[in-house]
Amino acid sequence: MTGDKPAPRPRGRVFFVLVSALAALPLASLTACDSSSGGSTSPTGPPKASRSPSPATTGVPSPSATASSRPRTGTASPSTSRPATPAPARVATAVYFLHGEHVSAAPRTVTAPATAAGALRALLAGPSGYERHNGRTTAIPSGTALRSIAVHDRVATVDLSGRYDDGGGTLSMRARLAQVVFTVTRYPTIDKVSFRLDGKPVTAFGGEGILLNHPVGRADFEDVSPAVLIESPLIGQSVGTPVRVWGSANTFEAEFRLKVTDVSGRVAADVRVMATSGTGTRGTFDVRFPYRAARSGAGLLTAYYLSPEDGRPVTVDTVPLTVNR
Repeated sequence: MTGDKPAPRPRGRVFFVLVSALAALPLASLTACDSSSGGSTSPTGPPKASRSPSPATTGVPSPSATASSRPRTGTASPSTSRPATPAPARVATAVYFLHGEHVSAAPRTVTAPATAAGALRALLAGPSGYERHNGRTTAIPSGTALRSIAVHDRVATVDLSGRYDDGGGTLSMRARLAQVVFTVTRYPTIDKVSFRLDGKPVTAFGGEGILLNHPVGRADFEDVSPAVLIESPLIGQSVGTPVRVWGSANTFEAEFRLKVTDVSGRVAADVRVMATSGTGTRGTFDVRFPYRAARSGAGLLTAYYLSPEDGRPVTVDTVPLTVNR
């Protein structure tokens, strides 16, 4: 019918719909807030942030992943694992003290890569109590310090404190120079040594005026070298059979002998050795030979030669060892 008003909608149904919609809002809003926090924890497992990433998720995390892995307020932050720092490499070497009036090698362990500097500092520290008890001494004045060492073209420039040239006669001066030279030239990349004191080049050393106007090597200190220089095994070390012995020698016709004595004083081995040269020219030797010890314990390695005049044994050097059966 024209002009009739539309029938009014039932008010009760509108009220019911409105109330239903309002009742649903808090739950939806709460659910949205919790999912955006990204930090809900499972009661049966660790927080997601503490789990190891799968292979597909390793690498730099995205900003959203970083945000979602942040711990909630009041919770402990997961520990960050850092790669372990490798321990510095330790290198076995030797320093040269004196046994009587000649150089004698003793074992030391130093930190790589500054092995030559470490060996020199160990040398300057002097022999141990065990080494002193077995006749090892030093001509280097106590308190001598290493300032620096630099290697170029197989020559090591060693800078020591001024204390190094204090006191002593010619023999003492030559012995302390030889100790440094032999210690440094044990390294195959170094042939000779140039000396400095307190940063200044040394051309004449000590009150005796030993000439050092050029780099010096082992051959310059033949008078401080024993006729047989054993460079391995070293004092205090432990050996087994067969034992390897190497070093250098300058004996009549390059011949000498090596003897091993066990803890009971019994001769476990006595062998003839030939160096690469002799009779005024120092040669090298490297031998391996078996021995028969009665039992394990403190023993002795002796280098000696038979006198060309009367055939009597002449002891050159002795190295205390632990001789294992």
